[in-house]
Amino acid sequence: MSSNNNRDEKNFSQAALDYHKAEPKGKIEVIPSKPHSSQRDLSLAYSPGVAVPCMEIHDKPETVYDYTGKGNLVAVISNGTAVLGLGDIGAEASKPVMEGKGLLFKIFADINVFDIEIDEKDPDKFIEIVKGIAPTFGGINLEDIKAPEAFYIEQRLKEELNIPLMHDDQHGTAIISAAALINSLQIANKDIDKVKMVVNGAGAAAIACTKLYISLGLKKENVLMCDSKGVINHKRENLTPEKLDFIAQTDIETLEDAVKGSDVFVGLSKGNVMTPEMLLSMGENPIVFALANPDPEIAYDLALSTRKDVIMATGRSDFPNQVNNVLGFPYIFRGALDVQATGINEEMKLAAVHAIADLAKEPVPEAVILAYNVQNLQFGREYFIPKPFDNRLITKVSSAVAKAAIESGVARKTISDFEEYEHQLLDRMGRDERLVRMMQSRAKSNPKRITLGNAEEYNVLKAAQILYEEGIAYPSLLGDKKYIKEQMERFGINLDIPIIDPSDDDQKENRKKYRETLWKLRQRKGMNEYKAKRYVRQRDYFGPLMLKHGDTDGLIVGFSKNYTSVLRPVLEVIEKDKGVDKVAAMMMILSEKKPIFFADTSINQNPTAEDLVNIAKMAEFTVKSFAIEPRIAMLGFENFAAISETSKKVAKAVGILHEKYPKMIVDGEIQPDFAMNADHLSDYPFSKLGTTPANTFIFPNLESANLSYKILRGMKVAQVIGPILMGLKQPVHVLQMRSSVDEIVNLATIAVLDAQRREKKA
Repeated sequence: MSSNNNRDEKNFSQAALDYHKAEPKGKIEVIPSKPHSSQRDLSLAYSPGVAVPCMEIHDKPETVYDYTGKGNLVAVISNGTAVLGLGDIGAEASKPVMEGKGLLFKIFADINVFDIEIDEKDPDKFIEIVKGIAPTFGGINLEDIKAPEAFYIEQRLKEELNIPLMHDDQHGTAIISAAALINSLQIANKDIDKVKMVVNGAGAAAIACTKLYISLGLKKENVLMCDSKGVINHKRENLTPEKLDFIAQTDIETLEDAVKGSDVFVGLSKGNVMTPEMLLSMGENPIVFALANPDPEIAYDLALSTRKDVIMATGRSDFPNQVNNVLGFPYIFRGALDVQATGINEEMKLAAVHAIADLAKEPVPEAVILAYNVQNLQFGREYFIPKPFDNRLITKVSSAVAKAAIESGVARKTISDFEEYEHQLLDRMGRDERLVRMMQSRAKSNPKRITLGNAEEYNVLKAAQILYEEGIAYPSLLGDKKYIKEQMERFGINLDIPIIDPSDDDQKENRKKYRETLWKLRQRKGMNEYKAKRYVRQRDYFGPLMLKHGDTDGLIVGFSKNYTSVLRPVLEVIEKDKGVDKVAAMMMILSEKKPIFFADTSINQNPTAEDLVNIAKMAEFTVKSFAIEPRIAMLGFENFAAISETSKKVAKAVGILHEKYPKMIVDGEIQPDFAMNADHLSDYPFSKLGTTPANTFIFPNLESANLSYKILRGMKVAQVIGPILMGLKQPVHVLQMRSSVDEIVNLATIAVLDAQRREKKA
């Protein structure tokens, strides 16, 4: 392993420790869901008021779902005997993984989780402990329990408990890969009841996968299952009960011989066990699911270079067709919980399989295409499994599972209006930071060179490390090289990325080139050649000139200086977009519901009506670039009255927008609380906003916009991203003073997306 790889691994390991150790420690927390500010609230929450629902539940046990959080609470339970690829590391050491699983439940399906780590390896004792705590929960997700005990534990608990329960290590992979199998067979033009399959691996996941494939129509006699000793055939002895089900009547003993002439290879084993020669020996249009992580049974690129007709899926996110359990378990439990199912049966699993398979065949929304920065996604060899960022998963899979539970008779609650149910599911999903994850995924697909000013600051250096290690951008550091290196050593940040010092000898040619450019740009605006020569040694000018000359793709400056002073050199060097009179800045606010946008927050102090029109148009374009439909409220402190001078100015801007851009969803002047409330909007049926709340807010002046977002930032009730500079020909953004690491990473991500968009347009 190279020294760079060693360093990267060390950096990542430290970052993982820092991430988990940061306050509050861990990854999940419990927060109150009811008012608790007054004595009356507390008396209702606890004594004496709590006695009333207690007795209601005592008299009618089913009302526990009405009066407690049980119906949206899942236990993630493990004894730590098979944690990831780490093996039997014990219950306590498994806790970070269980918390992580809880995080996924919450962010993908809005399900609350308690992680339970049980220090007990005896299966019967483990079962009794789980049964004892089961009344607390609406569902149970078993995790990281070694085989063969996992089979016995799950079967017993399914028989003895009346809530949804699933061992995700078995069934999660089975469900997602089964959906992939259905679609890949369609692409290969093969029938499931005729194909020959080789399954390499005989653990919990492999057994569950094969059983589910058989329920879809695969013939058991057409399956060869292999473990570490070779093919499980009639000659083998001392097999576990689970393996006995898959004894093949054959003399074939090796994986190499097993794959000859086969149609499907499913790998749930270890990396690099399939050779190119083995792949070449398979039948026409071979289907290969190389699901070992992080190293597949055969590398994706190697497989495609070996055979052009291979149809392939892996467990990795950096290749097409990722078999990722997160496509299933959050939505399966969501549907099961919402109908208060007494279990997760085969009908519900198969419903999830078909819902996931069918979704991959539907037209892909623009938001998903943008998230992965591709020209197009359509059903075929490179796309036969939905992407994890597809918002439709929660509606399609959860609804299918809920319907199957109702139809199979295990639901204690029915859903009469599934269209309304889907709306409720989408409302739940406004609470996460999916937009940031989508932006970063899109950036990673085609990272760009991003130069970071103020590179001697810890937050900037840490942001550069994240951008580099996550593959979001190719960062470079701008500033005093010697001091930056000293700071990197001081903070223990090891990065092999360019450090650009405007005064360094290696920038002599660039200084000359940049000086000529700057002088030509500013010679009729008070700048002589001497000043230009002096200014190019300053990073505030050097950075924009790098961008001007194409020596970087994007620029992030600011952090320690006043916004206006940092912006001035940028505006002197970088041209405005066509049709833009004045640039503006916008903040993205990631609230607990859905993203909202504020403009102008940083530049135009007292914009005219015409300026507001310009800001609104730039905001519309920018919001659309995030695959969000902009609904713009032009703000004032009156609702459609236009009495004050400020309101008259806003009303004039609205009039211009309505006349020039009739398709634009924009109206005002309106107060922000009215613009965000559907009931309030219904009082104004003439408004172009209708009764759907606004998500983009154009403020009448700089003070109101700046103070509004600063309050939100200071209260830490929402994540604030920006300011996003709008109206320039090239991607450059100016940080707020003392920006956090996350704020710098997010703004740099937006710079990458901006550069991608401009490259695509060009």
